[in-house]
Amino acid sequence: EQERRDAFPAWLHTYNHHRGHTALAGKPPATRVPNLTGQYN
Repeated sequence: EQERRDAFPAWLHTYNHHRGHTALAGKPPATRVPNLTGQYN
């Protein structure tokens, strides 16, 4: 259980910021969230 808990934050970051999703034309979900840290232009 502890191993799973330790791995979860890294997995979640990859899933939301780096892994492309077919429903979003290959973009990660974080690209759809306005004002996310590091996305200010």
